[in-house]
Amino acid sequence: MAAAPPFDIEVPPERVEPTPRWVRVRAGDRWVADSRSALLHVRYGPGVLPTYCFAPEDVDLEAVAALPPGAARRLSVADGAPAELDGHWTFTWDGTVRWFEEAEEVVVHARDPRHRVDVVPSERHVVVAHEGEVLADSRRPHALFETTLPTRWYLPPQDVRLDLLEPSTTVSRCPFKGTARFLRHGGRDLAWVYDEPIPECPKVAGLVCFFDEHVDLAIDGERQRRPVTPWTSDPTG
Repeated sequence: MAAAPPFDIEVPPERVEPTPRWVRVRAGDRWVADSRSALLHVRYGPGVLPTYCFAPEDVDLEAVAALPPGAARRLSVADGAPAELDGHWTFTWDGTVRWFEEAEEVVVHARDPRHRVDVVPSERHVVVAHEGEVLADSRRPHALFETTLPTRWYLPPQDVRLDLLEPSTTVSRCPFKGTARFLRHGGRDLAWVYDEPIPECPKVAGLVCFFDEHVDLAIDGERQRRPVTPWTSDPTG
């Protein structure tokens, strides 16, 4: 069966909005930014994800000066920032500083309140193949519906040819699901597993999910189109 043509995933428009969350940034034992009126700046695309922005009065400029280069950035309209963010500060999400929403640490990027994750048990027949080799065949998948992303199919490990997959050194983190370890086939990362997802997303624990962008996926006997997403060119991005 010939593969269907790929399709693009629609990226939401850029927006800036107030957040009711108490947002703080910490470097070592010092709070660098602390605000109960931070602004959420939402952008999606290569190299850009949602972040929080702070008014100058909510930032400890002395602490900022002690940060490594690139850890803090003052936004400017001249550099393309929205007008309402002119003069505000934001910080890197690469681990140089730690972000907190209320008393909980947040990783990777700010959590967009319009971003939703639903995990639903399904009875669809899901078959995953790569380079002509069937890697999974399941009639008891869990469908994960996530805003701005294609439907992801999480499969019981008993329905996956784990003997054909190799452990990868790649690890990724998601603020909505937790920390994932990756599995490889044909020399590339193709699947991932959340062994201990965050409490808000328990249904995916221990299940195996493949990148629709890089495998041949059939559902109820129908070949699916490969989505075009930020992970199309780099599965670990």
